[in-house]
Amino acid sequence: MSPLAHLDAWHDVFLMIGGASGALVGLLFIVVSLHFGKVDVAADTNARATMDGARFNTMHLLTVLAEAVAVLTPQPALFLGVELVALNLLGVRAPITFIRRYAGQRVTISHEGRFPTTLLATVIAAYALGAAGGAAILRHAEWGLYLVTASCVTMIVRSVLTAWMLIFSLSHARDAEPS
Repeated sequence: MSPLAHLDAWHDVFLMIGGASGALVGLLFIVVSLHFGKVDVAADTNARATMDGARFNTMHLLTVLAEAVAVLTPQPALFLGVELVALNLLGVRAPITFIRRYAGQRVTISHEGRFPTTLLATVIAAYALGAAGGAAILRHAEWGLYLVTASCVTMIVRSVLTAWMLIFSLSHARDAEPS
């Protein structure tokens, strides 16, 4: 089925990655649901950017979950490689959409109080790494799984840090509400 001889050795790694991303999606969903009303009260650019950031953060975690499912599904390396490249190319649309939507506006949701350039660059780099890993797997190179793993772990860590930043952005929006 697959010339990737040691794919079974990756089972536990991707089981952990999939479980972690799935749990984080649930937690992020709860946090966003609790703070959703603040967007109506403070519908400025920062509030909209914060909610878009939370939505895209969820999409990044769902992409990681889908990548874990793809790796864990018994299938030929060709199919796995195509799926990983496609998932990463679809996923990179989110940070590009955020940049197109908010570049040039006064968005101050990063931890430095400015446009989240480093955050977006990290996410785009993680997607590029995942796509490169998928392309390597298409060529039957097992080392591509290291790139996919690095991409997934980077995305999970970045998503946790982003969620933390967004929670504080939402609470600042609440603090700015008129009493």
